[in-house]
This record gives sequence, structure tokens and C-alpha cells, in this order.
Amino acid sequence: MVWIPGGRFTMGGVGPNARPDEFPRHEVQISGFWMDETEVTNKQFGDFVRATGYITTAERKVDWESLKQDLPKDTKKPDEDSLAPGSLIFRKPQTLEPQMNYTRWWHWQKGACWSHPEGPGSSIAGREDYPVVHVSYFDAQEYCKWANKRLPTEAEWEYAARGGLSDKEYCWGDQPLDASRANTWQGSFPVENLKEDGYESTAPARSFPKNRYGLYHMPGNVWEWCSDNYKNTAYKERVETIAPKPTLKDPSGPTDSFDPRHPHSKQLKVQRGGSFLCNPSYCTSYRPCARMSSTPDSSTCHVGFRCVSN
Repeated sequence: MVWIPGGRFTMGGVGPNARPDEFPRHEVQISGFWMDETEVTNKQFGDFVRATGYITTAERKVDWESLKQDLPKDTKKPDEDSLAPGSLIFRKPQTLEPQMNYTRWWHWQKGACWSHPEGPGSSIAGREDYPVVHVSYFDAQEYCKWANKRLPTEAEWEYAARGGLSDKEYCWGDQPLDASRANTWQGSFPVENLKEDGYESTAPARSFPKNRYGLYHMPGNVWEWCSDNYKNTAYKERVETIAPKPTLKDPSGPTDSFDPRHPHSKQLKVQRGGSFLCNPSYCTSYRPCARMSSTPDSSTCHVGFRCVSN
């Protein structure tokens, strides 16, 4: 872990790619804390599983009673085979078509989990130093408890990612993204990845330059779970409920959650940092202020986490 010195910064959207949920910008005071210099790796997560016998969310049969709470009321129960253990994996479509959406490249893969990231027959052999993926928020929390750590708040994550560059669009400054800075998608998303950065998917834990605080892969590689509930209007409500031009100290996020993109989801958690699938034409979430939401029981091939402690 590396020490992140306490300080003040302006939290929220910077640059032309900033989205509505990143506003209004507001002043935040962060107390110093320790943070993992890399995402939690397959080896580290494997040590946890071997020590505890923990079974991840993706390795358990899907709980229909829980799942349907996040779906429209008239959604019919799928067949039992569709509720088998598994996780979401990315597959490139063969052709690029107008108005494509994520249903063309995300696929439910039975048997996909942290130790079999592409499904049955795949393994993490030789990838011990790669970030663990297919981990839910619940899985990340259990690892943190075992390691005597915790997940970062959204404010801590953004502060650490900026590395002292408070008003810059990217973790490295205002210079445009290129293949040397982060593990992202080069080429025509989602059909052609030119792999100019050397990677089709995840990259080992220290493959790209660290930021000024000594943290690797804050932008790109894998999304990272944070402890906060996600709410698209969180910043607006935060600023409106306190005195004019305040400096908030160590905010921990809203007590409820909502995302208009997922209106039926009862609980949503924040993810930060973007992933190897981020491309300027589709997703610019390698920016330190970019926010994403997901249900805490979800897992995919491009989501992991890192821990902090006080």
C-alpha cells in the first residue's frame, strides 16, 4: 500500500467529456489514508479464497427472488439453465452496425468466475499478477474484511486518482489519451481492437505508469468498486443541503441510490476508473471524475477493486 496524504480538492467533472452526474463541482477535504498501489490481483484473491473457503457470487446459482427486484414487474422467470452460476463476458461483434448497444457485446457465460474468467476450460494460470475480475461488490467487501481493509469512498478514489492534479481532465494532466498512458481500447469499438497498448483485455498489475501518488492503473484496466451508493443527483443534493461554498470533509455518499439508466434497480454501487474496454468513441470513463453504477451482486470480465485503510 502507499500513503495518500490528506488534502483538499475540487471533486467533479472537468473537460468536454464530463457528464451530468459529475456536477456540480464542489470542494472536498480528504483525510490521509493508505491505498493498494495496484488492483487486487488473482494471486491475492486466491490467497483469500484458500484461507476462507469463500465462494463468490458468480460461483453461486442466481437467486431469482433477489434478481427480480431489479427488473420490471412483468419480467418472466427464465429457465433454470439460465440461472446457473456464471458471469458476463465481452465478445466482439462481427460487424459494426448503426445504433448498436451493449446487448451486442455482453454475453452471459455459464461457469465464468474469478478463476475461470472466460468460462469453463479457461484458467488464471500465468495470470497471477493480473487484476481479479468477475467479483461482485459483495465479494470485494468480504475480501476487505479478511485483509483488515475496506473499499475506498468515491471521494477518496477520485482524490487518489488525481495524484494532486485537482483541475485536470485526466490522471496524468490535460494531454490526450494515448496507448502509453492506460490500458484502454484502441481502434473501432466494439469490433476492432488494434492493441496498440499491447493488451486485448486486462494487463498485469504494474504495466502502465503510476501516478504522482504511486498508484498504478487508476485509469483503465478494470473498473473498481467503491463503497458509496450511486445516485445520479448525489452531487447536486450534497451541495444543496449544506451552506454555500462549503468544504465537505470525507463524504461517504448518499443513503439511497438511483440511476435513470437502471430505473428498476433498488440498490446501486459506484464503480470508478474505466477499463480496457473504454474508447473515446463510446466510453471516456478513464477520466478520474467519471462515475458508473452497478448492482452489488453483478460481476463482469472488466470489474475488479482495490482496498484502502486508515
